[in-house]
Amino acid sequence: MTLRVGERPSPNQDDRPAGGAIDTIVLHYTGMRSAGAAIDRLCDPQARVSAHYVVEEDGRLWRLVAEARRAWHAGVSYWRGHSALNDRSIGIELVNPGHEHGYREFPVLQMAVVCDLCLEILGRHPVPARNVVAHSDVAPERKEDPGERFDWAGLAANGVGLFPHGVADLGPGGAVRDAASLHDVRQALADIGYRVAPEGALDPALSAVLRAFQRHWRPEAVTGQADAGTLARLLAVARLCQDVG
Repeated sequence: MTLRVGERPSPNQDDRPAGGAIDTIVLHYTGMRSAGAAIDRLCDPQARVSAHYVVEEDGRLWRLVAEARRAWHAGVSYWRGHSALNDRSIGIELVNPGHEHGYREFPVLQMAVVCDLCLEILGRHPVPARNVVAHSDVAPERKEDPGERFDWAGLAANGVGLFPHGVADLGPGGAVRDAASLHDVRQALADIGYRVAPEGALDPALSAVLRAFQRHWRPEAVTGQADAGTLARLLAVARLCQDVG
């Protein structure tokens, strides 16, 4: 697919730090009732938010901020030892009303454009597969987007990001509560890239991170619990991350 990109420059941008690489892609949904309202907000200087690209549900693609510039999309964020991810990332917004306004499936054409856009970005910047992430991955206590309806598995099958294909769904039973098992859960989440405390019970902070993980890699059950199905996916993703480095 040859991408046609419309230009809708946003004033909400500034210089990236000198000498830093672009090594992360953060995917969002707009969470507003219409594409027009979302793009208007991303271009409103009073809102102080933006993204590099917006993909509408019919596949129309807009560039709001040049990739060389810093867009203001991730906010307070963390992934793989780095905070302030706006410095090093490209933000892509998908038009979708989100959980507050009637969350729905992402159309096939929209996902196809997102996939092709990501592949083009990967051709321009050294973004590891494990650094193609959700807004909820980098800000799990604040964000839910792009959510459990986003086709992460399909993207990974086309060379964008990681997904542990072929891992059986072991169901919601077998939740772990003991300290040793929860230590292993926390360690696996940290190995993938999340910020988690190394020890502790299943507290609200850990549940928030588990929900973010589930939205990305186990969308069948977004519960915040370390159940058998989640543990199987968690260990599989941690192994994938170790394999790709």
